[in-house]
Amino acid sequence: MNLLASPRKQHALDLFLGLPDRYHRMGAVLSFGQDPRWRRALVASVEASPDDRVLDVATGTGLVAEALVRRYGCSVVGLDQSEAMLAGARHRVAARPELGRRLELVHAEAEELPFEDASFDAVTFTYLLRYVDDPAATMRELARVLKPGGRMASLEFGVPRSPLLHALWQAYTRLGLPAIGRLASREWYDVGRFLGPSISAFDERHPEPALRSLWADAGVPLRGLRRMSFGAGVVLWGVREPADVS
Repeated sequence: MNLLASPRKQHALDLFLGLPDRYHRMGAVLSFGQDPRWRRALVASVEASPDDRVLDVATGTGLVAEALVRRYGCSVVGLDQSEAMLAGARHRVAARPELGRRLELVHAEAEELPFEDASFDAVTFTYLLRYVDDPAATMRELARVLKPGGRMASLEFGVPRSPLLHALWQAYTRLGLPAIGRLASREWYDVGRFLGPSISAFDERHPEPALRSLWADAGVPLRGLRRMSFGAGVVLWGVREPADVS
């Protein structure tokens, strides 16, 4: 156990400890195949070039990091606070030697990135802000390492707005996710029980105006917000404002 971790962060570390082996497959199953589609939309929003250096925070088993390398030929640093998830990412890289030349994996926290200011041409993060104690401070830290004019893009779960779809989503996330997770393992059952309430709580605290303010206050005003799969997945992207030279 990390004695310095807050209860929220320690819970996240414990939650993902037993997941890497089947992470990408279970993510696709639990989302009815939508999670891979959302990740592709996230990667497409980056619009990197082969010369770019991209930071992928909360990289997990490296799904987005690998997709960035394959789509753009750019160099990627994949960062995660979970050694267990990074072990899964290292396994992916080891099985694909062509990735090793352009993908570096780093164990660190989003709240305290081990990089100089303006080190990256783009920054991505996936399902991150629900797990940090201070989303605003984390956003500022992510923006710190992004070059002025660089893109930041993220993927987060959302909540459908239609009353009927919201009711169906509520039933699935509270009953269906745990039931499907139980078929896989005790760890995935715990994830299934956790996700629905976690997603709802974050959405209540950060409706769209609050999300836009969160990004703008970090110096990366949103330029795109795309709700996918009836609002169950949300892809956001913005551009860091030029440095103040006044």
